[in-house]
Formats: sequence, C-alpha cells, structure tokens
Amino acid sequence: MHDVMVIGGGSGGYAGAIRASQLGAKVALVEAAEIGGTCVNRGCIPTKVWLRAAYLLEWIRRASEFGINASVEQVDLNATVARKSGVSADIRMGMEGLLGNNGVQVIRGKAFLKSPREVDVGGTVFEARKIIIATGSCLDVADIPGLEEAALTTDQVLEMTQVPSSVLIWGSAGPIEVEMATLLNAFGSKVYLATDCPRILPREDHDTSQRIAQAFRENQVELLPRLALQSVQKSKGGYTCLLSGKKEQNVEVEKVLVASRKPNTAQLGLEEVGVRLNEDGSIWVNEQLETSVEGLFAIGDATGGWMLSHASSSMAVTAAENAMGKTNTFPFHLIPRGIWTSLEVGAVGLSEEEAEKQGVEIEVGDFPYSIDGLAMCRNEMSGAVKIISDARYGEILGVHIVGANAVELVGEGVLAMQLQATTRELAKSIRVHPTFSESVVDSARDAENWALYLPRR
Repeated sequence: MHDVMVIGGGSGGYAGAIRASQLGAKVALVEAAEIGGTCVNRGCIPTKVWLRAAYLLEWIRRASEFGINASVEQVDLNATVARKSGVSADIRMGMEGLLGNNGVQVIRGKAFLKSPREVDVGGTVFEARKIIIATGSCLDVADIPGLEEAALTTDQVLEMTQVPSSVLIWGSAGPIEVEMATLLNAFGSKVYLATDCPRILPREDHDTSQRIAQAFRENQVELLPRLALQSVQKSKGGYTCLLSGKKEQNVEVEKVLVASRKPNTAQLGLEEVGVRLNEDGSIWVNEQLETSVEGLFAIGDATGGWMLSHASSSMAVTAAENAMGKTNTFPFHLIPRGIWTSLEVGAVGLSEEEAEKQGVEIEVGDFPYSIDGLAMCRNEMSGAVKIISDARYGEILGVHIVGANAVELVGEGVLAMQLQATTRELAKSIRVHPTFSESVVDSARDAENWALYLPRR
C-alpha cells in the first residue's frame, strides 16, 4: 500500500511525488512515456531552445544598430535540434535522479483507475490511500476535411531540419500559436495566423494583444481574425485552406500547423469511479484541488485552465500537501503567464476588461519602455508595463508586461499580489538604475498619479 500514487510524470506529477515524499509518504509515480512530460520533451523547454535561436538570428541581423556589421553565413537546424534534444535529456535525467533520491518508485506503463484507491498498470493493481492525477494534455487535431494530411504538429516543428516555405496557423491564437508564429517567421516561413476570435491572445489584456499584433505585422506575419477554417485541399503548391467569416478567403500554404491541445483524461477510468468532468473533458477540482471523489486529486493540464507547466508544479505542491492531511487552498489568481514572442509577454491577474466586468472601480498605471533607460540603451523600446489596481484601496489586481524581459519581470507582480502590496507601496519601492524593473515601479507611480517621467495627466 502506497500513501500517495501519482499518475503522470510531467512537471506536475514529478513535483507532487517529491513533495509527498518530503512529507514522509511512501510514493509511487506511474508514467507511460518519458519522465518530464510535454514540458520537458515537447513543450516549454524545447520551444525555448528554438526561440533562443530565433532571438539570436534577429539580433545578428540588427547588430549594425550598435556599429557591428555581421551576417548569418549558415543556419544549421540539425544543430538546433541536437541542442534541443540534449537540453531535454539533461533535464529528464536530473528529474529521474531526484525521484530516486527521494525514494519515489517509478512504475512504467499506462494507468487505469479501478477504484478511488486502486490503479491498474499493465494488469498489476496497486493500492494507494490518496491518488494525484497529473496526466497533462495532448494534441487536439480538429475534425476539418483535409486537415490531417496537411498537418504540421508542434512536435514536428521541434524536429524540423527544413523550414516550410509557408504555414497557416489556425486556432485560438493563444500562447502556443503565437510562439509558433514567432519561431517559424524568424526562420523564414511566410506565416498566416488565423483565428475565429476578434483578436490574437484573446485571454490577455487588450493592450497586450494590440502590441503583439503590431509586432507581428512589422515582421510580415499576416493576421486573419474572425475566420474559421472550413476545409483543406491538396493543390500544386501545397494546400488551399478555405477560411470563412463575413467573407470567404483562400490561403495557399505548404503546411497547416496543429497547435491546439486538450486535457489528456480519456481512457483513465475517471467516469467509472465517479470523477466529475467539465465539458471540455478536463477534471473538475475544488480549491483544495480535490476532485468530486474524496481522496482523488487532480492538477495541471488535466484540469484545463491555462495549461501552464509552472501552474502544474505549483498545484502539485498544494495537492501533495493536502493528500498528506493539510487543507490548503490553491491561489489560482496568482498563476503568471509567460509568452516568448519577439516582444515577450508576462502577465498575472485580471485584465482591464475582466476587472471592469466584475464592476470594480479601477486605476490603471501604464509606463512605456520607450522612456526606460535600459530599454533605450539596448534599443528594445517597444512595450510597456501596465498595472490594474483597485481605485479605493490600491490593491494590485493585475500586471501586464510586454517587451524585453517581461517573463522575468512579471515575477515582481506575482510577489506584490501574493504579499497584498498596494500600488502606493510599490510606487515607493527602489530599483537599480538602469533596469527594466524600474518601469514596474514607474507604472505603480502612474497608477497613483505621480509618475515622475510622464507628462501630467
């Protein structure tokens, strides 16, 4: 009998297994494929290797801005793939070592719930007092005529040694789609980014969406909002994609990128043991991350939401601690988002629109990178820091950063919100000069209506 059994060895399952072990539990972890899951093997880590290569390409081409005349003699994608694979392997090996170091039994195979306390793996049944489901997500290929033949998956992009001449990316135009658009565009593909939403990054603040859209246009990425992909047909040049909206439009491309993902919850026996599922197949959980079945917890992509690795690993800590007797609630409002587009995006909390829909009277602080000293020095002046706060108390409700180092800077917003800091307190804080972090303080000062480096309102 195990105290805790974790199903899934991705970033969430791995973290949950180790945390439960730290608390004295006898732990087993079941994994059907590679330790590390999507993040380490096919997601966050591999894409960041590719996007770093894209970043370097861009800055070599822009080096003349600093008096350095350089040219790109060759792009060896085999080397990029090798580096990606090497980094993933190193992290995977480290994870496997730490699981062993913490006494976690790793069981290879596909899990099936026979009961809320029994897990079948390849015909062998294991018992556990508590179970944490961390099965992640999988690719979701839409049922569109001709799409499967034309499809280029995100997995295949990460293994490519030849870049397609043109690609249609269709879907929600969320983080995965815009990162793929950034990557493929940097390596020479003509990219069409289509969505049935009114704008790209529809779940982010409207200013964030507009800034990224403008950056894409400047890089010749063609944006096609309010359009649905109806069919894909083979043609001489590749594939003809029929998009419908107010007016039908055909787009001719070499490949169609499939980037959408869905919770990986099928064929686990969840419904058979009474686990409540949401309409999209994700697992319903309460604030303690317990499912509708007592003693069964679920975390990460399997629960839907933003589908972020760091959310999964953080949820894992809460779930593991609760499986061991605590009653902690998970702070969903503190989950930050990071998007590695050519202008990075970092965000946490409510957007301006979300705050207004909740009927909150707000103050908005907005400080542009164009007058940040370090941004000027580095010629990275596109972007801004935006803070949404409660007008009466100064409580920080959301932080939205677009521009260089945004994915790092948003940590300041997370910490401020976690410690319940107000814009008044943040405005009096001190940062090193020159840094991008000064813009966070200056944005708080703007929310308090005493920005030192902006014209008076």
